[in-house]
Amino acid sequence: MTLRFAADENFDGRIVRGLLRILPDLDLIRVQDTRLAESDDDSVLEWAVQESRVVLTHDVSTMTAAAWARVRAGVPMKGVIEVNTAEPIGRMIDEIHLIALACSPEELEGQVLFLPL
Repeated sequence: MTLRFAADENFDGRIVRGLLRILPDLDLIRVQDTRLAESDDDSVLEWAVQESRVVLTHDVSTMTAAAWARVRAGVPMKGVIEVNTAEPIGRMIDEIHLIALACSPEELEGQVLFLPL
């Protein structure tokens, strides 16, 4: 099975567009395009589990805390990728591209990755 992604509401659209340009078949949905627009992090993470999606975010404080709280509580969490906004966009696109091609959903289950790697 290939990775499926959800970009949270504040995720940089330039990264989303760049990923879809180089991986047109990438299964990536923006949270603001779902019923979850303006929802809290726990709701987004729960929806991501139901949809089998890894969450892409820039929110290092609250999204990370919510993800780790789920892991500690033994609640499923499909994975979170924290993308540093201070890094060049092209580099972040390349790193997410690599993860999309090289990782399985099982490898990211219960994990929080920080980019750059």
